[in-house]
Amino acid sequence: MKSYYEHMNLPQPVLPSLQHLALLKGQTALVTGANSGIGRAIALALGRAGANVVVNYVAKPEDAEAVAAELRAAGVGAITLMADVSDETQVQAMFAAAVKKFGTVDILASNAGLERNAPFHEMSVAQWDQVMNVNLRGAFLCAREAVREYLRRGVRPEVSVSAGKIIFTSSVHEIIPWAGHVNYAASKGGLMLLMKSLAQEVAEKRIRVNSIGPGAIRTPINTAAWGTPEAYAELMKLVPYKRIGEVDEIGRAAVWLASDFSDYVVGTTLFIDGGMTLYPGFETGG
Repeated sequence: MKSYYEHMNLPQPVLPSLQHLALLKGQTALVTGANSGIGRAIALALGRAGANVVVNYVAKPEDAEAVAAELRAAGVGAITLMADVSDETQVQAMFAAAVKKFGTVDILASNAGLERNAPFHEMSVAQWDQVMNVNLRGAFLCAREAVREYLRRGVRPEVSVSAGKIIFTSSVHEIIPWAGHVNYAASKGGLMLLMKSLAQEVAEKRIRVNSIGPGAIRTPINTAAWGTPEAYAELMKLVPYKRIGEVDEIGRAAVWLASDFSDYVVGTTLFIDGGMTLYPGFETGG
């Protein structure tokens, strides 16, 4: 299938490499759900910007190790740590291991998440709880440990003007309703106010908390949404910019939010969605 750029006879965008910038040199990032998809892209981008990276996973350790190996090849430290982010004891052990290895954690990319979709009248309590436990409880548990570490350590001016950064992976569905995915949308709506309320609480401690809100991003788990010309055309009805997003675009955004270039950015969601949150369908006035 032709890309949007090929179809429209436009040049492919050439985006700059982050490796020569080393914006995060001397810092350590912990990325949850980092063995695939968006999490993998975030982990690799943070590493290419100079950070040591803790690659968290809950399944497929071989994929996590492949990410860590790629990071080590790029010249940064990397370890893999298994932890279910919805389990308090496992999250605490993960942070303790990260601090033991690298001395501290400077950046949390709280990315782990899942969907368990069903019509609302058929949705089971188990489906509701699993999504809430990973997407919202997991974000709370990881962010709490990060804040505890940032408060313990304080600002390290040799590496950053902030004491620490937290970046949640949210979704356009923190503000866009999503029929058939009520549990997922509710978890992301809750995550939005977790992020904003936490940002308000800890900003005076020079801890920055923000989110990234991806729209339609090309990943293996959502191939059905873009994998055929028909599916892609249908998806593009929701995207004013008329192309699908790539995981590396999320990674670059995470680097910016983790760097001092975004030091005055606190308590906001950076939507990376090709305009999906502009509510296509109203472009002609409704």
